[in-house]
Amino acid sequence: MKIIITEKISENGIDYLKKYADVDVKTNISREELLEVIKDYDAIIVRSATKVDRELIEKGEKLKVIGRAGNGVDNIDVEAATQRGILVVNTPAGNTIAAAELTIGLMLAIARNIPQAYHAALNGDFRRDRFKGVELNGKTVGIIGLGRIGSLVASRLAAFNMRVIAYDPYMPDERFEKCGVKRVTLDELLEQSDFITIHIPKTEETKKMIGEKEFKKMKKGVRIVNAARGGIIDEKALYNAIKEGIVAAVGLDVLEVEPKYNVEHQDFHNPLLELSNVVFTPHLGASTYEAQENISIAIAQEVISALNGNLYGNIVNLPGLKSDEFSQLKPYMKLAEVLGALYYQINETPAKLIEVIYRGEVAKSNTEIVTLYAIKGFLKPILEEDVSVVNAKLRAKEMGIEIVEGKIEEIDHYSSLVILKITDTNGKRTQFAGTTYGEELRIVEYMGHKVNFEPTEYMLFVKNKDVPGVIGHIGNVLGDFGINISTMQVSPNKNDGTALMLVSTDKEIPEEAVESLNKLNSIIKAKAVKGLV
Repeated sequence: MKIIITEKISENGIDYLKKYADVDVKTNISREELLEVIKDYDAIIVRSATKVDRELIEKGEKLKVIGRAGNGVDNIDVEAATQRGILVVNTPAGNTIAAAELTIGLMLAIARNIPQAYHAALNGDFRRDRFKGVELNGKTVGIIGLGRIGSLVASRLAAFNMRVIAYDPYMPDERFEKCGVKRVTLDELLEQSDFITIHIPKTEETKKMIGEKEFKKMKKGVRIVNAARGGIIDEKALYNAIKEGIVAAVGLDVLEVEPKYNVEHQDFHNPLLELSNVVFTPHLGASTYEAQENISIAIAQEVISALNGNLYGNIVNLPGLKSDEFSQLKPYMKLAEVLGALYYQINETPAKLIEVIYRGEVAKSNTEIVTLYAIKGFLKPILEEDVSVVNAKLRAKEMGIEIVEGKIEEIDHYSSLVILKITDTNGKRTQFAGTTYGEELRIVEYMGHKVNFEPTEYMLFVKNKDVPGVIGHIGNVLGDFGINISTMQVSPNKNDGTALMLVSTDKEIPEEAVESLNKLNSIIKAKAVKGLV
């Protein structure tokens, strides 16, 4: 096997590769030369600078694996690789310990005013009573997000004799028990914590989730650390909370808009960085020798494993799918992903069981990939790292979710049907079902209601009392926000006097519009859903 490395990784990583393959390290190779020589290699290893696009992939006649030394794969055309049956692997966990330790460092820095005291002493000011701090011992720390990094932070802070509480609606109770952490609601965490640290991804759900309303619930004198993602905290609200004395100090490794980290001097302005009780580091979460070493060794191991045909680990695309199989199953993959994505947009209770049932013609196919797409759609809104169709089942297992796949070839009314049954931790079951007409997707069952709608980018799901005037009320509210209704479908439930209304709109439905709808007496629950297609 031959492997080309176009960007710097450690010598230990290279040495590992050389045990199993011929390795060429060409960190200064030009785009033109790479396009010329890629045909000779079974694998390529890059970081973030090399663009592994469709053109390069198509010229890689022998290419079997693309390795990304790091987390994201923005510089890799994953779809093109998938269509060619090329595996894409990365290393999302390489910086886990580094990020956890930086969090602890920032927490100590803002507890004891270490950077401020250092700069004062450096300038000849030794008045130590100016920098009186607080101890971690005996304090309550609230961890938002109990994933891999959050769990490591929890174990380390417990060693400081801190009371550790956490909020993560998507992790099972077993994760909290294993970490020795008390499970609380977000409001309870905000009200009880002396320190708060954030370890969640930035998604539409978590964007500015800590804002003015949340700061008003916090203890006066709370200290906050964010080494996860910029934009989770509303920076304007944070600035005001600091000025008002609600927040005593902040440690930040990330900002909503960040400077260019490879530029020595630049014109960058953020009001938070002008405050003396804000400690900022320039996105150093993964910047340790060990993390970079771990990433290098990890990507070497991932590439060799993938070249040997092992379909496990951090593979971010489809495993060895032929182009004709990909074309045949592609509509069902998208359908399954849409069905999975519905759950957490309308529910908050964690799941413990996902059943994917195939009926009709699709039941005769190898549907493992389709099931993985259903799990991917289900998990993507809630995980702190990118979830792929290959690692989705592993991630679900880590969260204590059981996956069951079933097939029934007999069917009425449809040629094929995909059914998704999700049982939550309270034992309640939610069911969705869908079918395809060529490339067109159709949802035909939604939480017990028989429906027939095509998922769109922006949708409104309304459970309402089946009384006159509801449609008009909904149209008036959406009209007030300048939103046009594209399609509407109503499915009444004669047994309980309610109805389900499915509305497609021409633009995103703001939270304020949903709040207005939920205030109407005729509305039981309204929920905006987006990004299904």
